[in-house]
Amino acid sequence: MLEKLGLNPISDIIKNKSIQNFLFLATIQSSNILISIISMPLLIQGIGVDQFGLVNLALSVIVLLNVLVGFGYNLSAPREVAVNQMDKTALSHLLSNVFSTKILLAGLATFLILIGVFGLNLFKEYSLILVYSVLLLFSEATLPLWFFQGMEKMKLVSIANIFSKLLFLMGIVLFIHSPELSKWVNFMMGFSGLLINLFLLAYIHTFLQIQFYRPQFSSIWASLKENVLFFFSNLASYISINGGLIILSFYAAAETLGMYSLAERVVMVLRLFPSLIVQAIFPNASKLYKTDEQSFYRFLRLVYIRVLLFGVLIATSVYLAAPWIIRVLSRSDLSESVRYLQLLSPLLFLSCLNIPNITMMLVADLKQLLFKASWMMCLYMIIVSSVLTYLYQGNGLCFSILSTEIVAYIICMVLLYRRNRKLFHGFYS
Repeated sequence: MLEKLGLNPISDIIKNKSIQNFLFLATIQSSNILISIISMPLLIQGIGVDQFGLVNLALSVIVLLNVLVGFGYNLSAPREVAVNQMDKTALSHLLSNVFSTKILLAGLATFLILIGVFGLNLFKEYSLILVYSVLLLFSEATLPLWFFQGMEKMKLVSIANIFSKLLFLMGIVLFIHSPELSKWVNFMMGFSGLLINLFLLAYIHTFLQIQFYRPQFSSIWASLKENVLFFFSNLASYISINGGLIILSFYAAAETLGMYSLAERVVMVLRLFPSLIVQAIFPNASKLYKTDEQSFYRFLRLVYIRVLLFGVLIATSVYLAAPWIIRVLSRSDLSESVRYLQLLSPLLFLSCLNIPNITMMLVADLKQLLFKASWMMCLYMIIVSSVLTYLYQGNGLCFSILSTEIVAYIICMVLLYRRNRKLFHGFYS
């Protein structure tokens, strides 16, 4: 009966690799969302709104530097792992080189922070919080998510992520009870992540029989050169999406930062949804693009329609429920945070608009086009956000972030049309 209706049994759907990737990635993001929601009221009650804003500001700086630590390996390394799934020697060299590179980059990022804090006297309001946050850099460096993605064994890493977040939450409940302890918040997040990552590496070595070799510096240098465009694209995307809080810190007081951070945390968690979709469909989309372009376009259109409908539903729900969401998270009525959340609520829908453009650029290996689009979007965001934030503070920043998503969609469409009209017309016509 199901076959006659053109539907697949649930068991067949779950066995689909794209669905499995999405489900396990969704599990990771869902646990992040849940722990973030639970931890926000605990942190606000424990350290206050102003310190909460500074903790988030320090976290924004760390996540920016984590783009350097990742250096595009989240896009290139899973493909290399997938190609060499059955070759343990190749996997051992790949794992050793990638982890060695990321740890060296984490050390470089830590050095830059220390120079900025103690040498240049930067980050004055939150310098101590930022120094204690550097453990997050090494947590990112040792995260083997890319390896498990390539091996198509996402179940273990999704469970490990949940344990990491629960460990962090337990640390907040037990130890964070006053503003003076705010410097330990990001430290505990980094410690819990690093601890779980070490267990995952032990599993990779013991049960998957992957060896850790001395790094090959020629291979490291070659991979860095190959990933440089991915790195700069990721850097530009991060600045465009998450750089608003840093810009706001130049014009607003700590309390305003806290109010905005609360609303931004909710929206940016939802903002992860489009990238989650792209990661989930990318392997299957790549295969379809190489074997049957028409099936690729049909597949992408079907995903796009469903994602847009979901985006409209969630954006509307967030707008209507904004007062309740802020009240639950902060245990108080913060009208300024409610206003920011309502202004930012369309962001999930707007960020979904660009999913087909990004997917087409990735499957067609248009790295230079993605690089160009990312930096054009970044430049627009920095200029417009700086002007509007200076004039209207938090409200201006909200409008600039929304407009950045619209401009990014237009930029990608125009560049794709000019560079690869066959690909453009194949999807949009």
